[in-house]
Amino acid sequence: MTKVKMTTNGEELVADFNDSDTAKNIIAKLPLDLNMMNLYSRELTYRFSESLPAKKAKTSGYEVGDIAYWAPRHSFVIFYKQTGEVISDLQKIGHINSDISFMNKAGDLKMNFELLK
Repeated sequence: MTKVKMTTNGEELVADFNDSDTAKNIIAKLPLDLNMMNLYSRELTYRFSESLPAKKAKTSGYEVGDIAYWAPRHSFVIFYKQTGEVISDLQKIGHINSDISFMNKAGDLKMNFELLK
């Protein structure tokens, strides 16, 4: 696991990224400042202009705090609310173990991502 620090609106979070090709591709891009869109009252999303590798993408549910890549729209996603939905073509790449409940009331957020040293 690779630890990534995420900062937004004075909140600091730490995520564990797995060793998938997708996670490694994103980690290689760090540090990143991303404008995350708040979508469907359950997730923060950034859409990359190019596709990322996602060899292990599958139909899956998710847990609050999961970080994933949704291949069809090149979407980097942080799930902050559980809706019970099962999503196709989802590649899980990490998880946030911190309290992320503040995201329930947030709109779109600018987030900084960097390797935790």
